[in-house]
Amino acid sequence: MKLSDFDFELPDDRIATRPAVPRSSARMLIAQGDDITDAQVSDLPDWLRPGDRLVLNNTRVIPARLSGTRQRTSAQGETRARIEVTLLEPRADGTWAALIKPLKKLKPGEVVTFAAGLTAELDHVADGQGMLRFNLTGDSFDAALSEAGAMPLPPYIAAKRAADERDKTDYQTVFARNSGAVAAPTASLHFDDALLLALRAKGVEFTEVTLHVGAGTFLPVKVDDVTTHKMHAEWGQVSAAAAAEIAATRAAGGRIIPVGTTALRLIETAARGGEIKAWEGDTDIFIYPGFKFQATDALMTNFHLPKSTLLMLVSALMGQERIARIYEHAVQDGYRFFSYGDASLLIPQKD
Repeated sequence: MKLSDFDFELPDDRIATRPAVPRSSARMLIAQGDDITDAQVSDLPDWLRPGDRLVLNNTRVIPARLSGTRQRTSAQGETRARIEVTLLEPRADGTWAALIKPLKKLKPGEVVTFAAGLTAELDHVADGQGMLRFNLTGDSFDAALSEAGAMPLPPYIAAKRAADERDKTDYQTVFARNSGAVAAPTASLHFDDALLLALRAKGVEFTEVTLHVGAGTFLPVKVDDVTTHKMHAEWGQVSAAAAAEIAATRAAGGRIIPVGTTALRLIETAARGGEIKAWEGDTDIFIYPGFKFQATDALMTNFHLPKSTLLMLVSALMGQERIARIYEHAVQDGYRFFSYGDASLLIPQKD
């Protein structure tokens, strides 16, 4: 399996830089086996059955992008440097792992000053990441970060425009509860209150899980033999109640449909033994063609980057040739791609 097997041509104007308004007005491609239907996200209740269960990732994206200054006094006088920070994850020692640009402008022990009274001292550097110790913790830190930080838009959007106040709403799901992600579970961005009500009225059930999406989700695959790629790890949790709900739905003949690749990767991690159980920890599960799904019957997801692990995941679910046809249709028919783009509902052919 070569990396080139997961490549396709995507015109630049297919990359969405803003979401559809309202959220559920986005287009949705339905792929049921070999059949392709063009619909809207608001049509989702028409394609689901009473007793189906949607698995939602309730992670909350933090405004992880910070811009600050470092001040230094030396024999040459006082100097300032602009420092850009992208928070990655909190560590057990109380520091935050972060990407810092330019890292060479900051030495351990030096302090970066941000807005809203927020400062951070560089504790140490490891693996190209800076470990920052902030002056605030708990609710005070959350409040200051909310004021000083910007949403960490994906690189392909950030290259086209800067994050703004709209993104603090647009890049957050309506059911976000548990803070910790630095990227959104983007398939879930299509849901609004009206769609959730319509799904409940249809008899569709919901289970929430948490996977804190990390910046590693945007890392490119650099190996030609994709089976040797090492996935980044992300923290997730499937509660005992969530596992029981999923197991009961499967036992009753309902379908388990994760909303997004993050929810899918998490429940497949929790079901590695053949049946889903409560699970908590860091998962680096890598799903590519040949993977045996234990907990997933279908998937709602956005359209993914060429040569990405997420494209490999949907190819594992639907088959490589079928995904190639689906993506060719999506490109030709003007679907919008990536995080703020349109959706697909992928229902694999039953054996």
